Order: sequence, then structure tokens, then C-alpha cells
Amino acid sequence: MDVLLLSRLQFAFTIMFHYLFPPLTIGLGIMLVYLEGMFLWTKTPIYETAARFWTKVFGLNFALGVVTGIVMEFEFGTNWAAYSRYVGDVFGSALAAEGIFAFFLESGFLSLLLFGWDRVGPKMHFFATCMVAIGGIFSSVWITVANSWQQTPAGHVIREQVINGHVFLRAEIVDFWAMVFNPSTVNRLIHVWLGAFVLGAFFVMSISAWYLLKKRHLEFAKKSFGGALIFATVSSYLQLASGHFQAEGVAHHQPAKLAAMEGLYTTQKQAPVYLFGWPDSQTKQVKYGIPIPGMLSLMVTGDSNQEVRGLDQLDPIWGTPPVWITFQAYHIMIAIGMIFIVSCTYSCFLLYRGTLYETRWVLWYHVFALGLAFLANEMGWVSAEVGRQPWIVYPTLVDGLPTGGLRTSAALSEAVIAEQVLGSIIFFAIVYGLLFVLWITLLHQKISHGPDDHAKESGEHPRSDQPQNVMDAATELASHDQSLTGKPAT
Repeated sequence: MDVLLLSRLQFAFTIMFHYLFPPLTIGLGIMLVYLEGMFLWTKTPIYETAARFWTKVFGLNFALGVVTGIVMEFEFGTNWAAYSRYVGDVFGSALAAEGIFAFFLESGFLSLLLFGWDRVGPKMHFFATCMVAIGGIFSSVWITVANSWQQTPAGHVIREQVINGHVFLRAEIVDFWAMVFNPSTVNRLIHVWLGAFVLGAFFVMSISAWYLLKKRHLEFAKKSFGGALIFATVSSYLQLASGHFQAEGVAHHQPAKLAAMEGLYTTQKQAPVYLFGWPDSQTKQVKYGIPIPGMLSLMVTGDSNQEVRGLDQLDPIWGTPPVWITFQAYHIMIAIGMIFIVSCTYSCFLLYRGTLYETRWVLWYHVFALGLAFLANEMGWVSAEVGRQPWIVYPTLVDGLPTGGLRTSAALSEAVIAEQVLGSIIFFAIVYGLLFVLWITLLHQKISHGPDDHAKESGEHPRSDQPQNVMDAATELASHDQSLTGKPAT
């Protein structure tokens, strides 16, 4: 058993499971701000009903995101000690900033968001909702900054460190803001945010469409679905533009990753973009594919006749990433993005015509399209992280040549052995399987129960003779006991 391969599989498994929840939490946070804002603006009770329901779902996903995220911090120390030593100065500052500016803000107002509905005023609760949403976005900022620095390092120097007679290299920050705003940070942040927005919107649309198909909580479902649809449509179009700028940055700073994404084995003019295909590293070509000649050259250089370097020239300098995985993950992400643009645009057209909620096949599509939204986020991560192999920290360009960096094979802990990693993978698979079942079970219970405020939704009002809170119920019970016994209740 190869300890490097097992360690990579372990980290990929744990982070991909964790990455189900943070983007969903960020997207749902924005939806909560929208629904509560609409309630304060319009004073329409159904928006409060919707905000209360989605807040419960938000709390469940937030909890799973926190629990599954802790594991990776331990993996840095157990499996990737050499990596932690190399990037400690960079990651320490970024993760400390996340804790100070993001996590405390998010968790500090979380209790008000979840439990403050009947304890604070609507404006104060809306403020708490905004702070939780902003905290989630801030948290993604610092995590993405750290990850972007791995892809395009900046603002640092490489120092030698002597520990017990052994010489180690580590990256030391010399310009904090250059590290924060490294060449890929802004584009990557926007791409991550838009992916989260799309996921959150499709999550709301999925559950709302199910209610509409089952003829349950119709007003609630329509208000939730309509707002989420507009949000998803705008985010999907913006994601297309964001992806273009992201690809331009990859072409400049990580040309081997771009070549792997597009299956470009050989340097050529009029380099094509493949709509789909099957990269074959033996024959150095993409089989069964449909190419668009010159499109990659046009996207990278602005001229469809220009030459684009392939892996034949890039491999001696940068190394070759796993082409098949990178190519397929990238193209799946792109394909799903285009499906979302078309489907959301058509759904908006039906909404404008007033026939959306009666078009059952479109509603069924939105029920299951949530799976595509999760898949797109995961494939984006796979294409970005697998595509930078064999580097865990990419080299920087100095006079046109790559300098520094840390290879994945050099980032492992010296003490860990393959049997230990395999055992932990099996353990994590069991625990995460149980967590996934718990998440689905609790989510199913909340969806089956539906929003609580049925009275406001249907226009009915509770009977005046029914107890409205705990104190009223206790008073009524005491009166009932006294009527039966003839004695005051004790």
C-alpha cells in the first residue's frame, strides 16, 4: 500500500464530504437575508413563515459543516506534517483571521438567528441574520485565500529552518496583503461565492418544487421558489463570466493545469476546446470528443490562430497532472453550468407567463437538479486541486521559470504509515456514513413537517380560548384541577 496515495484519498474523501455543507450554508444565508428583508419591507406574514422554516434547515447544515470541518485540521498535523511546516506561517495568519473576523461573527449571532425569533424585534433579528450571512462569507474569504495562495503563491520568501539538526524549508510572509490578494484570490473567491449561491438557491427550489407538486404549503413554496429562481438565474450567468476570468488566470499561472483540463497533450496552433471526450494518455489524444477548433487559442490569447503550449512542452517544467480526472471534472462542471443557465432562463420565462407552477415536468426537474448543483461544486474542487498535481504548493514564476513550490510527495509526515491511514479511512467512512444518514433523516423530518406557521399561511387565526404560551397553559391546567377537586392547585 502506498502511504502517499492513501493520504491523498483520505483528505479528498473528508474534504469532499465537508464541502457538501459550507457552500450550502453560504447560499442559504443569502436566501434568509432575502426572505427576512422581504418580510420587513412588505409586512407579508408568509415571508416570515418562509424565513423561520429555512432557518431551521440552515442550522442543521451549519452544524454538519462545523463537525466535518474539524477533521481536516488534524489531518494537516497527522498526515501532512511537512506541508504544515512549510505553509504554517501563511495558513496560521489566514486561519487566525478567519477565527477573529468570521467564525466569531457568525457563531456570535447564530443563537439570535436560531432562537431569537420571539425574543428580539424583527429588525434586530434581521440584523443577526445579516451578520450570520456575512460571517459565512468572511469565513470563505480566508479559507479561499489560503487555498489560492497554494495555487499562486505571493508575498512570501522561502527560509531555511533547522530542527534537531535537520534543515527544513518554510514559506515566511513578507507582505501580508500581497499574500491575501495573490493573483488568483479575487477570481477564485467570486467563483466560490457564485457556486455557493447557486447551490443554496437550487436547494430552496428543490424543496419548494416538491411542495408544489404535492399541493402542500403552496403560498410558502411559491414565495420561496420565485426568489430562489431569480437568485439562481443571475448567479448562473455571472458564474459563466467568472469561469472565463478564472480560466484566463489558470492559463497564465498554471498552464499545465489548463492543458490537463482541455486534454491538450501537444503544443499546437488553433488549439481546440472539447465539448466532451475521453483523454488517452497512451495515444496522447482525446478520443470520442467533439472539438471546437481554435476556441482554446481564442480564449487564452485572443487570437484563434495563436499557439497554445501543450503537456509535451509543459511536463519537463511543471509536471503532468492526472489528465483524465482533471478533464472530466472540469467538463462536468462546465456542462452543469450551461444546463443551469438554460433551465433557469426557461423557468423564468414560465414564471413571467404565469405557468411555471403548473408545469409539472419543470418542477420535477428542479426537485432533482439539486444533485447537479452539489456535483458541480464538488467537480470544481476536483478540477482545481487534482489539476495542480504534482504540486501541493505551486511554484512561482521568476523570469518565466517556475521557482520554489512544494511537491505533494514531499509534504507527507515521516512517521505515518500506510496501515494507519487505511484504518482511519475505514473509520471515517463509517462515521461520515452515519452523519450523512443523520443529516438526511433530520432533513426529511423537517421537510415532511413543513413550515410551522400554518395559521398565517392559510389566513386562519388561532382560537382565542386556546393557550398561546407556557404560562397560559399552566394557568388553564391549574383552573382545570381546581374544578375537579374543589381545592386550589398546588
